[in-house]
Amino acid sequence: MSLQEKEYKVAELSGETKRVCLALDLKDDPELMEKYKWYHKPENNWQEINDGIIASGVQIMDIYLIDNHMFMICDVASEADFDEVWNKMGTYPRQGEWAELMATFQQALPGRKLEWVKMERVFTLNK
Repeated sequence: MSLQEKEYKVAELSGETKRVCLALDLKDDPELMEKYKWYHKPENNWQEINDGIIASGVQIMDIYLIDNHMFMICDVASEADFDEVWNKMGTYPRQGEWAELMATFQQALPGRKLEWVKMERVFTLNK
């Protein structure tokens, strides 16, 4: 895969937003990682999951993967409390079922619980 194939367009949002970045690992098993990616293809998504993510207040959610390391980017309205958004997301139909299924592919970051962990921004260039 060329580097250009790993470039992605970014949606334009109206209104001020903030970005939260999270990290989590997948189990270091090529078959499990492929199955995890399979579930995240548009044709295999559970519509209730996408609907719940949107209803909770997430405007854009991307997950990136390198080796077994995942990086999630969530854009929400600037006035939103991300912890509230995240907790609200779990209340929508099939979210618990999805989380349980995804946990079979995931493993905790070293020294952490099995959950997505907020990352610290250490640099930004914002023109």
